[in-house]
Amino acid sequence: MALRAAVLQHVRVPVQTLNPALTLTGGKWTSPSLRWMSSHGDDHLTKSEVTDRVLSVVKSFPKVDPSTVTPDVNFQKDLGLDSLDNVEIVIALEEEFKLEIPDLEAVRIDSTNLAIEYIYNHPMAS
Repeated sequence: MALRAAVLQHVRVPVQTLNPALTLTGGKWTSPSLRWMSSHGDDHLTKSEVTDRVLSVVKSFPKVDPSTVTPDVNFQKDLGLDSLDNVEIVIALEEEFKLEIPDLEAVRIDSTNLAIEYIYNHPMAS
């Protein structure tokens, strides 16, 4: 502790206040000195892209009639799938979007709507 105090007495670090000139450009706040962090960057999938790909995965599942798949279909109630089928669909979605869905989240995904929302909001979905 004494060493820290001795070092801090001799070290001087200039302090600057951050006062960026924010401007509203094209509906977005911009600053030349700041980088805004967001899970939905320029390379993030659109909701439409996620929806199309999720529906495609579900339609290609062997036990599913593709004509019955909609953006709000429930895997068990509407498609007659069991819990093992549900797991297989989630695994197929993980492969399609190159991400890992934790088991606690995976058991909650029981419809195309929930799958779309989860994947759209996942920062690593590609």
